[in-house]
Amino acid sequence: MKADPARQAKLLDLQALDTRLSQIAHARKNLPQHAEIADLEGKARLLDDQLVRSRTELGDVQREVTKADADVQQVRARATRDQERLDSGVGTAKDLTAIQHELESLGRRQAELEDVELEIMERAEAIQSDVSELERGRGELTDRLTALETARDERLAELDAEAAQIEAPRDDLVADVGADLVALYDKIRATSVTGAAALRQRRCGGCQLELNPVELRTIKDAPEDEVLRHEECRRILVRTPESGL
Repeated sequence: MKADPARQAKLLDLQALDTRLSQIAHARKNLPQHAEIADLEGKARLLDDQLVRSRTELGDVQREVTKADADVQQVRARATRDQERLDSGVGTAKDLTAIQHELESLGRRQAELEDVELEIMERAEAIQSDVSELERGRGELTDRLTALETARDERLAELDAEAAQIEAPRDDLVADVGADLVALYDKIRATSVTGAAALRQRRCGGCQLELNPVELRTIKDAPEDEVLRHEECRRILVRTPESGL
């Protein structure tokens, strides 16, 4: 393939743009925030599961508290009615004695129910404390996620802006290099990341290998418009004033 030295030189400019675009694409995929966000999202899912279980348990226990309180209130109401009847003195001695015995029994029953209610309330309080702690942790996690997502989005915007600036002149550069040379360059770049490299100080700028004297003589004797390939890495070699020929 033939291409004048100016076109070949611009191929290095194109390679510099593409190298930076590749670096930007790599940076986008490997932002540290990506891994941190994924880790926190995993923790958030675990916390959400715990919260669902704890809130469900709290709801169940709160219903137990309501029932226990209703049981206590029912006994208290019965005891109040019995006490009013007893205080009124209406009824036979036998009836009043029976009421007195029932009041004693209701007193014991009320004490038992109040103990049960207190135990359930203590359980509800402990579970509520767990729920509050989980909600606090979830809130902190949400704040951290929001901060990371903001930092990620800002960095992505910066990279996108830089990529746009680099891509803007690329089409013109491709046109200057020429379709035939760009096609070869793209084909090489598809497998070697870089499709063209400068020859400086007898080294290939792509694979960094030093060329042997035979290779250097071949390059020196080649016409200026001949497109050269490095035998080792197969990249397009672009001669420069610092080639060391």
